[in-house]
Amino acid sequence: MTTLAGKVDGEVDTDSHAELLARYLRIRSQTERLVDPLSAEDMQLQSMADASPSKWHLAHTSWFFETFLLRPNVADYRPYDPDFHHLFNSYYNSLGTPFQRPQRGLLSRPDLESVFAYRDSIDRQMVELLEAGFLPASIGKLVALGLNHEQQHQELLLTDIKHAFSINPILPAYSDTRGDDDPAETAAPLSWLPIAGGIQRIGSEGEHFYFDNEGPAHEQLLQDFCIASRLATNGEYLEFIRDGGYREPRLWLSDGWAQLQREKRESPLYWQQREGQWYQFTLAGLEPLCHGEPACHLSFYEADAFATWAGKRLPTEFEWEVAACQLRRPDQLAGANLLEKGNFRPLAAGPQQQFLGDLWEWTSSAYLPYPGFRPSADAVGEYNGKFMCNQKVLRGGSCVTPADHVRISYRNFFYPHQNWQFTGIRLAGDTL
Repeated sequence: MTTLAGKVDGEVDTDSHAELLARYLRIRSQTERLVDPLSAEDMQLQSMADASPSKWHLAHTSWFFETFLLRPNVADYRPYDPDFHHLFNSYYNSLGTPFQRPQRGLLSRPDLESVFAYRDSIDRQMVELLEAGFLPASIGKLVALGLNHEQQHQELLLTDIKHAFSINPILPAYSDTRGDDDPAETAAPLSWLPIAGGIQRIGSEGEHFYFDNEGPAHEQLLQDFCIASRLATNGEYLEFIRDGGYREPRLWLSDGWAQLQREKRESPLYWQQREGQWYQFTLAGLEPLCHGEPACHLSFYEADAFATWAGKRLPTEFEWEVAACQLRRPDQLAGANLLEKGNFRPLAAGPQQQFLGDLWEWTSSAYLPYPGFRPSADAVGEYNGKFMCNQKVLRGGSCVTPADHVRISYRNFFYPHQNWQFTGIRLAGDTL
């Protein structure tokens, strides 16, 4: 199958077998730790059609392993609950009609206790499968896909509950801890980094895991360009607002300006003014706006308007990948603000270039297939390929992306109007 990297025949060796099992147990337990601060009522919330309840995330990630690993590979497998196949199917139409996404919050039954029992049952059977004496490489690769899929839902769980809490007038905190790092008020000075163009290798290939939309690796011709050493900050974005950025139609793409007028918005999602001071809602609750932190939760339209105002542009995804490969230190995974450390916020840039693990960075590139891309013919082929229309590519991972889930070739994608994810801005230019 083409959805996963590497070969699909052969057998997983003993060392890899043990590593895969350990990784499975670690990632599954990480998901459950993320819901520890939440009540059963919290986990039922669905604040908009793009979001899902935490309880649904817990169930759907288990549905994935049941559907793609246990059903096909366990003799005489009996589904945990036949109704779950419909309730927790996300968008796999070739497997049946999924329950409507905007109504997931109405699923009060099964209750939370039943969902945790479902997870426990799936985990027990998955451990048995992974401890089997013979494990074909095709199964190992599907497990790797399922684990990366679960890590995507760990990120979604946090972004979705943040949006739900932001609507509550008391603005509750998901977590009172900032993690190991306090936010710095000022960021490192911005510098413009020159990048040579030419024919560049783009995309992923080899035996390591990557999603199918990251390949095939191919060549792209780029012109010389320059790229910002860090993300745009809250302070810089505040200058854009004070300069009338939300009132000047010439800065905005037509669809973005139309959205702005419909929503009557004058600042980013989660920003608000109180007695003349700016605040930002975070997973730690409402806090004074930190000017040095990267500006966050911006739509593509906001990012593009800011770039136009600044006299620059957004990089293409190919420029971003080449720049990240050339400029990022091999041991650097951005500002130490990773999900595992519990910061749940982007940190002000230090002396090293920010490229991974702060915010998903909008690019100007449409989400389209690479040359030679072919989704697999089975249901797993619905994972990425069918969404290659009307969306934009984002790169770099965010502060709520698990550390071992971030990589330079990772292509995230969202619609231009969406802003509830941890998304930000890196500027680029044609010349210095």
